Amino acid sequence: MSGPRAWLVRHGETEWSAAGRHTSSTDLPLTAAGEQQAKAVAALLSGHHFALVKASPRVRAMRSAELAGFSASANEDLVEWDYGQLEGLTTDQIRASYPDWTIWDGPWPGAERPDQVAARARRVIEGVLALPEGADALLFSHAHFLRVLAATWLSRPPADGRLLVLGTATVSVLAWEHGARAVERWNVPAHGQL
Repeated sequence: MSGPRAWLVRHGETEWSAAGRHTSSTDLPLTAAGEQQAKAVAALLSGHHFALVKASPRVRAMRSAELAGFSASANEDLVEWDYGQLEGLTTDQIRASYPDWTIWDGPWPGAERPDQVAARARRVIEGVLALPEGADALLFSHAHFLRVLAATWLSRPPADGRLLVLGTATVSVLAWEHGARAVERWNVPAHGQL
């Protein structure tokens, strides 16, 4: 048995992603480089039919979808992990107050907890799994959320997302192997091949 697949696209570069600043609700545009990255993603996706195209409502995700050649409908469940009081800070800045901090282990002052992010990921997955067998969904979103989504797809805890590096303007495919959910491709850059 196999089922529908989820194609994941992380948005192109923003000023904050380039600087390593945690960006969730701050609605930043793509940089000029990010716009070029998003346009380049089109080559990886062109000619492929998607039964469903959704994006985080953040400008950087919606614009990435547009530049890649798709009209995506917004889905609030695809927004980035809410960083709360850590919004806009780099990991080094956060660790000045919380030594050994990671988004996976906390603390999360005023932020979403991993189980809350995973609950959103499960809702997104349910939407994908509602598609007919062999259909593909295309989802434009953000790094930490997509890493949790992949872990959840694999029935792993959200913190296992730490094992999956994800660059800007990359494409990943969550699929099936012998009836079990699997990762078919991960972190494929726009200049790569699927």
